[in-house]
Amino acid sequence: MMSIKKNRKWYPLPGQPLTEIDKQVMFWENKGKNVPSRNLIKTPEQIEGIRRSGIVNTGVLDEVARKIHVGMSTLEIDEICRAYCETHGAIPACLNYEGFPMSVCTSINEVVCHGIPKKEDVLKEGDIINVDFTTILDGYYADASRMFIIGKTTPEKEQLVRVAKECLEIGAEAAKPWGFVGDIGHAVEKHAKKYHYGVVRDLCGHGVGLKFHEDPEIVHYGRKGTGMLLVPGMVFTIEPMINMGTWEVFVDADDPYGWEVISGDELPSAQWEHTFVMTEHGVEILTY
Repeated sequence: MMSIKKNRKWYPLPGQPLTEIDKQVMFWENKGKNVPSRNLIKTPEQIEGIRRSGIVNTGVLDEVARKIHVGMSTLEIDEICRAYCETHGAIPACLNYEGFPMSVCTSINEVVCHGIPKKEDVLKEGDIINVDFTTILDGYYADASRMFIIGKTTPEKEQLVRVAKECLEIGAEAAKPWGFVGDIGHAVEKHAKKYHYGVVRDLCGHGVGLKFHEDPEIVHYGRKGTGMLLVPGMVFTIEPMINMGTWEVFVDADDPYGWEVISGDELPSAQWEHTFVMTEHGVEILTY
Protein backbone atom coordinates (compact mmCIF):
# COMPACT_ATOMS: atom_id res chain seq x y z
CA MET A 1 0.00 0.00 0.00
CA MET A 2 1.32 3.45 -0.95
CA SER A 3 1.65 5.85 1.96
CA ILE A 4 0.08 9.30 1.72
CA LYS A 5 2.12 12.12 3.23
CA LYS A 6 0.54 15.13 4.87
CA ASN A 7 0.58 18.51 3.07
CA ARG A 8 0.97 16.88 -0.31
CA LYS A 9 -0.16 18.50 -3.57
CA TRP A 10 -1.66 15.38 -5.13
CA TYR A 11 -4.51 13.40 -3.60
CA PRO A 12 -6.50 10.54 -5.14
CA LEU A 13 -10.19 11.24 -5.64
CA PRO A 14 -12.21 10.44 -2.50
CA GLY A 15 -13.78 7.00 -2.59
CA GLN A 16 -12.08 6.09 -5.87
CA PRO A 17 -9.35 3.46 -6.40
CA LEU A 18 -5.87 4.71 -7.24
CA THR A 19 -5.36 5.16 -10.96
CA GLU A 20 -2.03 4.59 -12.70
CA ILE A 21 -1.63 8.38 -12.90
CA ASP A 22 -2.26 8.66 -9.14
CA LYS A 23 0.37 6.03 -8.47
CA GLN A 24 2.97 7.67 -10.72
CA VAL A 25 2.45 11.19 -9.37
CA MET A 26 2.47 10.03 -5.76
CA PHE A 27 5.60 7.99 -6.37
CA TRP A 28 7.47 11.09 -7.56
CA GLU A 29 6.01 13.29 -4.83
CA ASN A 30 7.17 10.80 -2.21
CA LYS A 31 10.66 11.17 -3.71
CA GLY A 32 10.51 14.90 -3.06
CA LYS A 33 9.83 16.02 -6.64
CA ASN A 34 7.66 19.00 -7.54
CA VAL A 35 4.38 17.61 -8.87
CA PRO A 36 1.28 19.36 -10.22
CA SER A 37 -1.91 19.70 -8.24
CA ARG A 38 -4.86 17.80 -9.67
CA ASN A 39 -6.52 20.98 -10.96
CA LEU A 40 -3.70 21.38 -13.50
CA ILE A 41 -4.79 18.17 -15.23
CA LYS A 42 -7.36 19.07 -17.86
CA THR A 43 -10.35 16.86 -18.59
CA PRO A 44 -10.99 15.61 -22.16
CA GLU A 45 -13.80 18.17 -22.44
CA GLN A 46 -11.53 21.00 -21.36
CA ILE A 47 -8.82 19.91 -23.80
CA GLU A 48 -11.35 19.97 -26.63
CA GLY A 49 -12.37 23.48 -25.61
CA ILE A 50 -8.75 24.63 -25.66
CA ARG A 51 -8.31 22.91 -29.02
CA ARG A 52 -11.25 24.87 -30.47
CA SER A 53 -9.73 28.08 -29.12
CA GLY A 54 -6.44 27.03 -30.72
CA ILE A 55 -8.12 26.72 -34.12
CA VAL A 56 -9.20 30.37 -33.93
CA ASN A 57 -5.75 31.36 -32.68
CA THR A 58 -4.16 29.65 -35.68
CA GLY A 59 -6.60 31.40 -37.99
CA VAL A 60 -5.58 34.77 -36.56
CA LEU A 61 -1.89 34.15 -37.25
CA ASP A 62 -2.67 32.72 -40.71
CA GLU A 63 -4.55 35.92 -41.50
CA VAL A 64 -1.53 37.98 -40.41
CA ALA A 65 0.71 35.80 -42.58
CA ARG A 66 -1.49 36.52 -45.61
CA LYS A 67 -1.50 40.29 -45.11
CA ILE A 68 1.80 41.30 -43.47
CA HIS A 69 4.01 43.42 -45.75
CA VAL A 70 6.56 46.21 -45.99
CA GLY A 71 4.95 49.54 -45.11
CA MET A 72 2.32 48.07 -42.78
CA SER A 73 2.07 49.54 -39.30
CA THR A 74 1.87 47.29 -36.28
CA LEU A 75 -1.43 49.02 -35.47
CA GLU A 76 -2.80 47.49 -38.69
CA ILE A 77 -1.68 44.07 -37.46
CA ASP A 78 -3.64 44.65 -34.26
CA GLU A 79 -6.73 45.56 -36.28
CA ILE A 80 -6.42 42.37 -38.38
CA CYS A 81 -6.08 40.20 -35.28
CA ARG A 82 -8.92 41.83 -33.41
CA ALA A 83 -11.30 41.67 -36.36
CA TYR A 84 -10.60 38.00 -37.11
CA CYS A 85 -10.92 37.05 -33.47
CA GLU A 86 -14.22 38.84 -32.97
CA THR A 87 -15.64 37.56 -36.27
CA HIS A 88 -15.05 34.03 -35.02
CA GLY A 89 -16.74 34.59 -31.66
CA ALA A 90 -13.56 34.87 -29.62
CA ILE A 91 -11.99 37.50 -27.36
CA PRO A 92 -8.38 38.82 -27.54
CA ALA A 93 -6.92 37.89 -24.16
CA CYS A 94 -4.22 40.58 -24.22
CA LEU A 95 -6.64 43.51 -24.54
CA ASN A 96 -6.62 45.39 -21.22
CA TYR A 97 -4.78 42.53 -19.50
CA GLU A 98 -2.97 44.18 -16.56
CA GLY A 99 -2.96 47.48 -18.46
CA PHE A 100 -1.80 46.15 -21.85
CA PRO A 101 -3.63 48.47 -24.25
CA MET A 102 -3.89 46.37 -27.43
CA SER A 103 -5.05 42.96 -28.67
CA VAL A 104 -1.73 41.49 -29.79
CA CYS A 105 1.99 41.78 -29.07
CA THR A 106 4.11 42.92 -32.02
CA SER A 107 7.83 42.74 -31.23
CA ILE A 108 10.24 44.03 -33.89
CA ASN A 109 13.97 43.27 -34.10
CA GLU A 110 15.49 43.94 -30.65
CA VAL A 111 12.09 43.93 -28.91
CA VAL A 112 12.05 40.53 -27.21
CA CYS A 113 8.35 40.43 -26.36
CA HIS A 114 5.25 42.44 -25.39
CA GLY A 115 5.75 45.00 -28.15
CA ILE A 116 2.75 47.34 -28.28
CA PRO A 117 1.17 47.95 -31.71
CA LYS A 118 1.49 51.58 -32.81
CA LYS A 119 0.60 53.63 -35.88
CA GLU A 120 4.16 54.97 -36.05
CA ASP A 121 5.81 51.52 -35.98
CA VAL A 122 5.97 50.77 -39.71
CA LEU A 123 7.55 47.55 -40.99
CA LYS A 124 10.66 48.00 -43.11
CA GLU A 125 12.50 45.71 -45.49
CA GLY A 126 14.70 43.41 -43.43
CA ASP A 127 12.76 43.65 -40.16
CA ILE A 128 11.92 40.54 -38.19
CA ILE A 129 8.78 40.62 -36.09
CA ASN A 130 7.13 38.33 -33.56
CA VAL A 131 3.32 38.37 -33.54
CA ASP A 132 1.99 36.87 -30.30
CA PHE A 133 -1.76 36.34 -29.86
CA THR A 134 -3.88 34.68 -27.19
CA THR A 135 -7.49 33.71 -27.84
CA ILE A 136 -10.36 33.20 -25.42
CA LEU A 137 -13.17 31.12 -26.91
CA ASP A 138 -16.04 29.99 -24.67
CA GLY A 139 -13.81 30.57 -21.66
CA TYR A 140 -10.86 28.55 -22.99
CA TYR A 141 -7.44 30.08 -23.71
CA ALA A 142 -4.95 29.25 -26.47
CA ASP A 143 -1.64 31.07 -26.96
CA ALA A 144 0.80 31.07 -29.88
CA SER A 145 3.27 33.30 -31.70
CA ARG A 146 5.14 33.31 -35.00
CA MET A 147 8.10 35.11 -36.47
CA PHE A 148 7.79 36.94 -39.79
CA ILE A 149 10.65 38.15 -41.97
CA ILE A 150 9.72 41.32 -43.82
CA GLY A 151 11.03 41.13 -47.38
CA LYS A 152 14.69 40.13 -47.51
CA THR A 153 16.77 40.35 -44.36
CA THR A 154 20.36 39.57 -43.40
CA PRO A 155 21.71 36.00 -43.15
CA GLU A 156 22.29 36.62 -39.44
CA LYS A 157 18.65 37.46 -38.80
CA GLU A 158 17.47 34.57 -40.98
CA GLN A 159 19.57 32.17 -38.93
CA LEU A 160 18.26 33.60 -35.65
CA VAL A 161 14.65 33.12 -36.74
CA ARG A 162 15.36 29.57 -37.91
CA VAL A 163 17.23 28.55 -34.77
CA ALA A 164 14.52 30.01 -32.51
CA LYS A 165 11.97 27.79 -34.29
CA GLU A 166 14.28 24.80 -33.92
CA CYS A 167 14.53 25.56 -30.20
CA LEU A 168 10.74 25.37 -29.91
CA GLU A 169 10.67 22.07 -31.80
CA ILE A 170 13.54 20.59 -29.80
CA GLY A 171 11.94 21.70 -26.55
CA ALA A 172 8.68 20.01 -27.58
CA GLU A 173 10.54 16.80 -28.41
CA ALA A 174 12.14 16.85 -24.95
CA ALA A 175 8.75 17.17 -23.22
CA LYS A 176 7.81 13.62 -22.25
CA PRO A 177 5.18 12.22 -19.88
CA TRP A 178 6.77 11.63 -16.47
CA GLY A 179 9.70 13.83 -17.43
CA PHE A 180 10.31 17.28 -15.97
CA VAL A 181 10.07 20.91 -17.05
CA GLY A 182 13.86 21.16 -16.76
CA ASP A 183 14.21 18.62 -19.58
CA ILE A 184 12.62 21.17 -21.92
CA GLY A 185 14.85 24.03 -20.83
CA HIS A 186 17.99 21.90 -21.00
CA ALA A 187 17.27 20.90 -24.61
CA VAL A 188 16.46 24.47 -25.69
CA GLU A 189 19.53 25.99 -24.08
CA LYS A 190 21.86 23.30 -25.44
CA HIS A 191 20.73 24.01 -29.01
CA ALA A 192 20.85 27.81 -28.68
CA LYS A 193 24.37 27.68 -27.25
CA LYS A 194 25.63 25.98 -30.41
CA TYR A 195 25.10 29.34 -32.09
CA HIS A 196 26.32 31.41 -29.11
CA TYR A 197 22.82 32.81 -28.64
CA GLY A 198 21.36 33.95 -25.34
CA VAL A 199 18.24 32.26 -23.97
CA VAL A 200 16.10 34.79 -22.10
CA ARG A 201 15.72 33.82 -18.44
CA ASP A 202 13.46 36.56 -17.13
CA LEU A 203 10.41 35.34 -19.08
CA CYS A 204 9.08 31.86 -19.66
CA GLY A 205 6.31 29.64 -20.97
CA HIS A 206 3.40 28.73 -18.71
CA GLY A 207 0.39 26.60 -18.09
CA VAL A 208 -2.67 27.79 -19.98
CA GLY A 209 -6.19 26.76 -20.86
CA LEU A 210 -8.63 27.80 -18.14
CA LYS A 211 -6.68 30.97 -17.38
CA PHE A 212 -4.21 33.10 -19.34
CA HIS A 213 -1.33 32.06 -17.08
CA GLU A 214 -1.32 28.94 -14.93
CA ASP A 215 1.34 26.74 -13.39
CA PRO A 216 3.86 25.47 -14.23
CA GLU A 217 6.41 28.01 -15.39
CA ILE A 218 8.16 26.55 -18.44
CA VAL A 219 11.70 27.92 -18.30
CA HIS A 220 13.88 27.57 -21.39
CA TYR A 221 17.20 26.89 -19.68
CA GLY A 222 18.40 24.65 -16.88
CA ARG A 223 19.09 21.06 -15.93
CA LYS A 224 17.35 17.81 -16.74
CA GLY A 225 15.23 16.31 -14.00
CA THR A 226 14.39 19.65 -12.38
CA GLY A 227 11.18 21.63 -12.21
CA MET A 228 7.65 20.25 -12.14
CA LEU A 229 6.74 16.71 -13.17
CA LEU A 230 5.02 16.56 -16.58
CA VAL A 231 1.79 14.57 -16.31
CA PRO A 232 -0.67 13.59 -19.07
CA GLY A 233 -3.47 16.14 -19.24
CA MET A 234 -1.31 19.18 -18.49
CA VAL A 235 -1.61 22.06 -21.00
CA PHE A 236 1.19 24.60 -21.35
CA THR A 237 3.12 26.79 -23.75
CA ILE A 238 6.71 26.43 -24.87
CA GLU A 239 7.96 29.80 -26.15
CA PRO A 240 11.74 30.22 -26.12
CA MET A 241 12.97 33.77 -26.60
CA ILE A 242 16.36 33.59 -28.29
CA ASN A 243 18.63 36.63 -28.40
CA MET A 244 21.44 37.10 -30.90
CA GLY A 245 23.65 38.30 -28.05
CA THR A 246 23.17 38.38 -24.30
CA TRP A 247 20.30 36.60 -22.53
CA GLU A 248 19.70 39.69 -20.43
CA VAL A 249 16.79 42.06 -21.08
CA PHE A 250 15.34 45.35 -19.85
CA VAL A 251 11.98 47.08 -19.98
CA ASP A 252 11.88 50.03 -22.38
CA ALA A 253 11.93 53.20 -20.28
CA ASP A 254 10.03 55.05 -23.03
CA ASP A 255 7.07 52.66 -22.88
CA PRO A 256 4.42 54.42 -20.77
CA TYR A 257 2.69 51.08 -20.10
CA GLY A 258 5.82 49.32 -18.82
CA TRP A 259 5.42 46.27 -21.06
CA GLU A 260 7.96 46.30 -23.91
CA VAL A 261 11.00 44.12 -23.21
CA ILE A 262 14.28 44.81 -25.09
CA SER A 263 17.38 42.64 -25.43
CA GLY A 264 20.13 43.80 -23.08
CA ASP A 265 22.57 44.67 -25.88
CA GLU A 266 19.78 45.72 -28.28
CA LEU A 267 20.65 42.97 -30.76
CA PRO A 268 17.77 41.16 -32.51
CA SER A 269 15.64 38.57 -30.74
CA ALA A 270 13.30 35.85 -32.03
CA GLN A 271 10.55 33.73 -30.50
CA TRP A 272 8.12 31.01 -31.58
CA GLU A 273 5.33 29.62 -29.40
CA HIS A 274 2.72 26.89 -29.33
CA THR A 275 0.18 25.63 -26.82
CA PHE A 276 0.66 21.91 -26.11
CA VAL A 277 -1.22 19.20 -24.26
CA MET A 278 0.80 16.43 -22.65
CA THR A 279 -0.46 12.99 -23.67
CA GLU A 280 0.68 9.51 -22.68
CA HIS A 281 3.00 9.53 -25.69
CA GLY A 282 4.36 13.09 -25.73
CA VAL A 283 3.03 16.55 -26.51
CA GLU A 284 0.34 17.40 -29.03
CA ILE A 285 0.17 20.91 -30.52
CA LEU A 286 -3.19 22.65 -29.98
CA THR A 287 -2.36 25.80 -31.98
CA TYR A 288 -1.67 24.60 -35.52
